Amino acid sequence: MKPEPRTLPPSPNWYCARCSDAAPGGIFGFAARTSVFLVRVGPGAGTSPGAPPFRVVGELVGHTERVSGFTFSHHPGQYNLCATSSDDGTVKIWDVETKAVVTEHSLHQHTISALHWSPTVKDLIVSGDEKGVVFCYWLNRNDSQHIFTEPRAIFCLTCSPHHEDLVAIGYKDGIVVIIDISKKGEVIHRLRGHDDEIHSIAWCPLFGEDCLSINQEENSEPDIPNGKLIAETPITKGCYLATGSKDQTIRIWSCSRGRGIMVLKLPFLKRRGGGVDPTVKERLWLTLHWPKNQPTQLVSSCFGGELLLWDLTQSWRRKYTLFSTSAEGQNHSRIVFNLCPLKTEDGKQLLLSTSMDRDVKCWDMATLECCWTLPSLGGFAYSLAFSPVDVGCLAIGVGDGMIRVWNTLSIKNNYDVKNFWQGVKSKVTALCWHPNKEGCLAFGTDDGKVGLYDTCSNKPPQISSTYHKKTVYRLAWGPPVPPMSLGGEGDRPSLTLYSCGGEGIVLQHNPWKLSGEAFDINKLVRDTNSIRYKLPVHTEISWKGDGKVMALGNEDGSIEIFQVPNLKLLCTIQQHHKLVNAIVWHHEHGSRPELSCLLASGSNNAVIYVHNLRTVLESNSDSPVTITEPFRTLSGHTAKVTSLAWSPHHDGRLVSACYDGTAQVWDVLREEPLFNFRGHRGRLLCVVWSPVDSECIYSGADDFCVYKWLTSMQDHSRPPQGKKCIELEKKRLSQPKPKLKKKKKPTLRLPVKQDSSVGNEDESARENSGPIENGVSDQDGEEEAQEPELPPSPVVAGEAVSCTAVSIGFEKSKVTVSNKATSLKKEPPKEKPDALLKKRKARSMLPLSTSLDHRSKEELHRDCLVLATATHAKELNEDVSADLEERFHLGLFTDRATLYRMMEAEGKGHLESGHPELFHQLMLWKGDLKGVLEAAAERGELTDSLVAVAPVAGYRVWLWAVEAFAKQLCFQDQYVKAASYLLSIHKVYEAVELLKSNHFYREAIAVAKARLRPEDPVLKDLYLSWGSILEKDGHYAIAAKCYLGATSAYDAAKVLARKGDAASLRTAAELASIAGESELAASLALRCAQELLLVKNWVGAQEALGLHESLQGQRLVFCLLELLCRHLEEKQPPEVRSPSSVYHQWATGSEGTLVQRVTDVWRNTFSVDTPEQCQAALQKLRDVKYPSATSNTPFRQLLLHVCHDLTLAMLSQQVASWEEAVSALLQAVLQSYTSGNFTLMQEIYSAFLPDGCEHLRDKLGDLSLATAAFKSLEAFFIYGQLYEIWWALCGPVSESSIWVKSTASEEQKEPEDSNSAKDTEPGATAQPQSSRPPDPGLRLSAESEHLLSACRELFSERHASLQTSQRTVAEVQETLAEMIRQHQKSQLCKATTNGPNSDDPSQEAEQPPSQPQSPSRDERKAPVSLPELTRRLTEANEKIAEFPENIKAWPFPDVLECCLVLLHIGSQCPGAVNPEMQQQAQELLQKYGHTRAYRTLPDPAHMNYQRP
Repeated sequence: MKPEPRTLPPSPNWYCARCSDAAPGGIFGFAARTSVFLVRVGPGAGTSPGAPPFRVVGELVGHTERVSGFTFSHHPGQYNLCATSSDDGTVKIWDVETKAVVTEHSLHQHTISALHWSPTVKDLIVSGDEKGVVFCYWLNRNDSQHIFTEPRAIFCLTCSPHHEDLVAIGYKDGIVVIIDISKKGEVIHRLRGHDDEIHSIAWCPLFGEDCLSINQEENSEPDIPNGKLIAETPITKGCYLATGSKDQTIRIWSCSRGRGIMVLKLPFLKRRGGGVDPTVKERLWLTLHWPKNQPTQLVSSCFGGELLLWDLTQSWRRKYTLFSTSAEGQNHSRIVFNLCPLKTEDGKQLLLSTSMDRDVKCWDMATLECCWTLPSLGGFAYSLAFSPVDVGCLAIGVGDGMIRVWNTLSIKNNYDVKNFWQGVKSKVTALCWHPNKEGCLAFGTDDGKVGLYDTCSNKPPQISSTYHKKTVYRLAWGPPVPPMSLGGEGDRPSLTLYSCGGEGIVLQHNPWKLSGEAFDINKLVRDTNSIRYKLPVHTEISWKGDGKVMALGNEDGSIEIFQVPNLKLLCTIQQHHKLVNAIVWHHEHGSRPELSCLLASGSNNAVIYVHNLRTVLESNSDSPVTITEPFRTLSGHTAKVTSLAWSPHHDGRLVSACYDGTAQVWDVLREEPLFNFRGHRGRLLCVVWSPVDSECIYSGADDFCVYKWLTSMQDHSRPPQGKKCIELEKKRLSQPKPKLKKKKKPTLRLPVKQDSSVGNEDESARENSGPIENGVSDQDGEEEAQEPELPPSPVVAGEAVSCTAVSIGFEKSKVTVSNKATSLKKEPPKEKPDALLKKRKARSMLPLSTSLDHRSKEELHRDCLVLATATHAKELNEDVSADLEERFHLGLFTDRATLYRMMEAEGKGHLESGHPELFHQLMLWKGDLKGVLEAAAERGELTDSLVAVAPVAGYRVWLWAVEAFAKQLCFQDQYVKAASYLLSIHKVYEAVELLKSNHFYREAIAVAKARLRPEDPVLKDLYLSWGSILEKDGHYAIAAKCYLGATSAYDAAKVLARKGDAASLRTAAELASIAGESELAASLALRCAQELLLVKNWVGAQEALGLHESLQGQRLVFCLLELLCRHLEEKQPPEVRSPSSVYHQWATGSEGTLVQRVTDVWRNTFSVDTPEQCQAALQKLRDVKYPSATSNTPFRQLLLHVCHDLTLAMLSQQVASWEEAVSALLQAVLQSYTSGNFTLMQEIYSAFLPDGCEHLRDKLGDLSLATAAFKSLEAFFIYGQLYEIWWALCGPVSESSIWVKSTASEEQKEPEDSNSAKDTEPGATAQPQSSRPPDPGLRLSAESEHLLSACRELFSERHASLQTSQRTVAEVQETLAEMIRQHQKSQLCKATTNGPNSDDPSQEAEQPPSQPQSPSRDERKAPVSLPELTRRLTEANEKIAEFPENIKAWPFPDVLECCLVLLHIGSQCPGAVNPEMQQQAQELLQKYGHTRAYRTLPDPAHMNYQRP
């Protein structure tokens, strides 16, 4: 059985009455998010000696929402069955051995909150929901029963272990009922005593009430429960029940009497190192466990995560024992949700607990001590980092606001994990260890925070005073650059911390003084390189191992390489066209130091590119270069690549993490996928290679898991494609979907925290600033599922996030009713005024005075008398003054002071009735315009009409009123109107900034363009800001217009090219050419031509290349490529030719040879005729370098590279540079040879060297290096012709054959072989596939005999010796790698043999397949010592070093292979080969054929010769 990868699982779900359980025999399961994780506990776990005996063995996957209940079947014979309930409304029955669903039901219409498998009926599963509905489901007969006892929210239920029909149910309001399901849910007892939620119910394990000698309490309930006397029956006789509630009490109930007989009040325990925190009782979950073998004891949880063992024999003393009193820090630090017992195979009684602190703990019931702890993750695993100093120390950045440091090399504990949460308070998205300082860990969060942790101490972290505006993507340690590098050695650190944030800025932090300001390196980059255009948005940073070079990845897909100390730009890699997510340099400690210049990069376009920057780093070019061709391309992923890591144990081996849900190991040098890991159920976010185990890799994903897996144990070698990819996507989509309703009423369960008392500052700080807790509904996961591209925004801190576990449905109904009632009350006042305004006239300005003038006649007469007295009296007495104040409406007829009082009264009435505009008009009548404006501004009731009359009060008042009205309009989201008012008082800059800050860029630019000077920097800043936003949203054309408006044509061309299609690239190239950016224009035009080349649009490709004069050389290359493709297509049958190619008119002719046609087209179409023109084109093409081809190189790419070399050769011939022509021809031949395309190699020779290489010999003269290249070219020519002769002998003889003639009759000829000989690869011809005896009727033609005489050039003993030494080095390296693999497999087999299933006969069928037979199988059995291999390697390297450079400079055909082919020809056609040459070939085989490739071949004299 293949071992499961080691898992760091998600956190158990919170606030569930039963979401973990254990089966007899050692299987423990707990619900985490939408799954159930299974843990093997006890001797059967198969852990290493000395380690805790537990192991995560699997996962039950099938629910689509949070799992709210989990229970095992405790009946013999079906311990493998379990049941789960979920918020998706289903109850599923599982088989844990197959991890498959046996059956399921969806009977509930509301959220399921409780579940239990009956301990007395083997097929009965009871479940309850938040509306009070209980369903009994019988598995074997597929029958169910609906029970509705109480219209209350069920919190927990437990079936009786003594009677098959009794079920105890606990409700949210504190009621506990015992029902009889055989009587349709009849209530046997209704137990009242608790006044808050019932969290747990536990039946006494012993039947009867003799186990406890308890006296009745004085304050207990009367003997007649529920108002009537219940007769004693077998059901009600003799049983105890324990309940735990949020009211901080445990109650023991007697079922025979139907009343409580004991109350246990939870104690407030003093925490070590602090006092009692009175706020912990506000957050409580009280769960119970009644041990089977200890009926007089009861286990319960407490306020702060402690576990208590109560002694029920002494209830009056409230005696209890605290778990783990001897060990410091072994208790949970947060409340405990579930307790479940487990008896292991060796008889140990254990207790497992799950808690809010995200730990699963195992307790020994004999000693009450903690045996082991299983840590878990409460968020996405964003980042993984191994410490370079403390080997094996893995830091994990998690979305729950905590950093985990996992000692992966711990022998005593496989899960030795420490948590760091102080000062984090957000999702940890980036981690990086200090390269030299032990325990120094840098971290970054999604709210832009950067800090340093000392993991060797308990001190809080140091936090940088400079925050990023967005998520921290990457951290890296590197040498200081100016201005931090200025000063003496003792004044600055040797390494500084660099952070890259989501806003696109890289900051340099001083680790000695994080409180100081961090520096943005963009200023240094701009000053050093004199950059005038906008810098790209940075998304990734990586320092080379020697600290001399820094690579920056950008949002537009480009990668920039900078050199210290002043960050001089060396080169720009234009390969990716989407956001770069990962950049990583190859390590420098391998056997091949030149590989340290390899740079791997991954982006959103799913392709991984590897570039070899050795030439760039070693050259001292004054100007930066642009790289557009990768060294290797790794294709296979189907989504964006998020993380990369080089293997520290291999050369050129890379692992990648991808959003397609897999991690892939690559052989970079061969461009081959090796191993594919598909264990995650989500999108992978990070991956890292173990520094001590060459096969061990750790990966993290958004499924809240970190997996440790071995490369050799994977069943797949490449990422999934097609149907497999769809299945993996379905698996990933089974994770929980975002549900906004889960956020409703977060404070229902957890009240607002009270003020802490003195002495509890540490715990209070922990509660307030502790890790972000996702709980059961997991807001972290939900929010991140909505934001696939970037790390999501932070969630709300505190436990309130997870409060909706069980009570959300009941509270939801209440809220809905209250909302409806409120809306009914508010709707009529909204509709009534609208209806009345349409019917009646305008409201009176003086309604109160008008109404007072419509009173009774007596009151009106009294008004007249009071008015007469007031107007004719010389002095007003108190009575008249009081009458005037009461009758304020008389102010219309008296003095001004009384009139003002009347206006004030009328104004107050208008305000109270909701008509401020009428109040303002009254104040205008009064003449207090300034007061009107101030009052309206204070109430936010300024209007256009008020501001329009403001100039009457003066210029300053008008300015103030306009500004106040603009602020009011901003609060009302009327930003454009507010800007218009600011313009009316000539505040142009303020208006532009207001529009810009609220994303009205088009309007802001219009205002700035109309009112500001053309050279004003504000206008350029507007263009650049709007362009950046448009570029981020994908509106590239409009963004280009913005950059053009900002006179930044370079950025405009780059943003147009981001789409990557041919039309966009051509437009970008034309734009760059118009703007004078010649280098960029040439780069874009070449990219456009390459895109058109993919669809064989030759005309469009030449038009694109014609956009820039510097691409004249590339036009010649594409011309040759078009003619060569046409030449190859003409040789194909008409039915297989491609009809989609768009050729030029000059490519359709077929007169003359290919070389003549190419020369004519160059002369007539491209005007390349004189040597000077050829020399200019040759000079431009010399600077272009392509990587060497491999067997995985695409054919179109190979053709382009070959045509580039052939163009160099033809141009060199035109300028009489024959040595360069020979080198270029040889390079083209070698590209075809190394890629395994023998047909293309022969086509090159037939088209460009139809008469052989003799005419080149005289042209070269006596040049040693050129002579060596010529000999290699000639040797490959003879090598190809030699194979042609052999194939002609092995196949049917045709009359047109120039190599073989037949003297036999036609009847003796063999039928033709349908297979084409030219399709056979050269490497496969040493052992042909079908045999044929020598034919005396065959004879060689004169051309063949002449060629065979020239084969002496192939039998070079020096080349044979060199090739033998090279093969020896390769074989020794292969043997060493095989020895390492065998050793690792033997160690793995030992661990598997000692595991739990070592006797399982099914293991034999699951063993890895045996090694395929090979010629060296017998040799592998003979042991070879490591010193012997080292000696062989040293001797071979010394021999290679002795050969002259002209021999090693150019490849040469395999000499021994040529010997074998010649001997085959001699056996097929006796007498055709010179005996001396046969003797020489046999001597070379005997002398140098001792390597593995030739050692097992039979004697050539006794070979069974075959034809391909």
